[in-house]
Amino acid sequence: MAKKRFIAGAVCPQCQQKDTLRWWQENEIERVECVACEYTDSRAPQAVEESEQLSQQTKDQVIGIFKPQ
Repeated sequence: MAKKRFIAGAVCPQCQQKDTLRWWQENEIERVECVACEYTDSRAPQAVEESEQLSQQTKDQVIGIFKPQ
């Protein structure tokens, strides 16, 4: 089981309580939950998101693909 850590100074976007959010990583996914109102959120780690953005930028730079016939 992953170790859950509280995020100091963070405010829950749902109930606006401070210092109630905890974070952990599970199966390559970052998870956040509020212990006061049971708000939850999950996302891919930032490094994965950055690499996806880079590959999208690379795709945007491609003008066309040459296909000889």
